[in-house]
Amino acid sequence: MTRRKPRAKPHRPGTSGRSRGTGGPLWLYGTHAVTAALENPARVQVRLLATREAAERVKGHAPEICGREAIESVLPPGATHQGLALATRPLPQRPLEDLLDTAGEKALAVVLDQVTDPQNVGAILRSAAVFGAAAVVLPERNTAPESGALAKAASGALEAVPLVRVANLARALETLKEAGFWRVGLEAEADATIETAPLDGRAALVMGAEGTGLRRLTREHCDLLVRLPMPENAVGSLNVSAAAAVALYEAALHRN
Repeated sequence: MTRRKPRAKPHRPGTSGRSRGTGGPLWLYGTHAVTAALENPARVQVRLLATREAAERVKGHAPEICGREAIESVLPPGATHQGLALATRPLPQRPLEDLLDTAGEKALAVVLDQVTDPQNVGAILRSAAVFGAAAVVLPERNTAPESGALAKAASGALEAVPLVRVANLARALETLKEAGFWRVGLEAEADATIETAPLDGRAALVMGAEGTGLRRLTREHCDLLVRLPMPENAVGSLNVSAAAAVALYEAALHRN
């Protein structure tokens, strides 16, 4: 008698793409996130699920062919998986000091102060990859963890740009200073605009969470505070991921 293959266990709400709380594997989903992870030798692959149609996008690998319901059972409700899901382990953590030792003379970093939305962190990673940033630095606590939602928003950039988590953000900013980085904090109420910032050499763009902005200690560890140039009659403001994209573009102009 042929034994039926057990159905994948359902995802528990609030696990952000892990199958069993924080101790289970990390589930990545969506074409860009999964294919980029499969090409990353640092990724430990546990299980690859694909619909018959989506399996064409992961040629060279051997996915478990299944229906959309089986994939949805291991993912957060409403996850846009495009027929692909990969169970993996979080990427190995790389110390900030090691990364700075190999960074170039014009290395650019993005530092995030308690940005908790995985969609925002993922979008910032995507912009960082486009504009050639060396790393995105963020604290271990009170920030978005590595998750399927973050990887989906990053659209493959999670595999390309190191996401460096540090125990103490103020100490990390001191480490950046010692490595020759100008620490440029973005503040909506700053007097100077970003065009005046020294972004042509080693620089770190320091950004805070929406609403609260940079914390006092973080501001004190910046060399200067700048704002994005906005029209006086501007309606509303940019969210942190959009502001990061603009700041990274400005930094790219300085370098070119």
